[in-house]
Amino acid sequence: MKMTGKKSKRTLDKTEIINMYRDGYSTSEIGECANISARYVRQILTENNIPKRPRGHWKRKYDLNEDYFKTWSNNMAYILGFFVADGTIPQHAQTVSFSQKSKSILEDIKAEMGSNQPLYRNEKTGVYILNLNSKVMKMDLIQIHGIKPNKSSTIEFPHVPDKYLNHFIRGYFDGDGFVNYPKFFVSFVGGSYLFMKQLQNKLEKQGFETNFTSHATFYRVYISGRRTIKLFSDWMYTDKGLFLQRKYNEFKQEKLDPTLLKDSIKTHKNALEKRKDMK
Repeated sequence: MKMTGKKSKRTLDKTEIINMYRDGYSTSEIGECANISARYVRQILTENNIPKRPRGHWKRKYDLNEDYFKTWSNNMAYILGFFVADGTIPQHAQTVSFSQKSKSILEDIKAEMGSNQPLYRNEKTGVYILNLNSKVMKMDLIQIHGIKPNKSSTIEFPHVPDKYLNHFIRGYFDGDGFVNYPKFFVSFVGGSYLFMKQLQNKLEKQGFETNFTSHATFYRVYISGRRTIKLFSDWMYTDKGLFLQRKYNEFKQEKLDPTLLKDSIKTHKNALEKRKDMK
């Protein structure tokens, strides 16, 4: 193949690639994470005199509860929701990965899943990545929960037992949600129309009035109003286990009981409609 001289878009440096190989990842899996070919990974290993593993050899260096997604719990529902928002299933690698700018929540997630796998940090974006090498976990996400590779625009809302719904939604919110409490405004963002409409339906069945807007490459579900936001946060954080501290703190600005609060949600909805008409 003729080389064009175009700079590589590699997302991991050589030290990270070598460490991943030593941790037991295959060259294909490393290539998926680093945005390069498996052949280029092998070239880097050769140039740095890294001994090759025998073909088919596998030895797990880090712990992991591979069956984690088989059994429902509050924290499992949270992590599943978080994964729907910020997780990736590579097409050709037997891994699942989480990415987030908040290091602490990924540390909490990996501890909950029984893993001591170190996080990798993309120096260009500042995003932390948790790669979990497990064909079992990958297939459970696909076959049990319906979460497939390249999911962002096609995913449907997975089956979540009612008792775990608030935990799943809290996980999704911590990944792809936004709150501005002084303006009494919460929104969820997603690339799948079907998922976002199903999310809206789930929220409205809980009694939260919502608004849905379409944009060029994504969709939003809004909740607004001082009383509604207070009720929503109380519901979402009921029996909380895992949660993103920064967003939780935003909700905790409200000190009054919901019975003492009032909404202006209709006014806010009218403002949204006017904003859309002006586009």
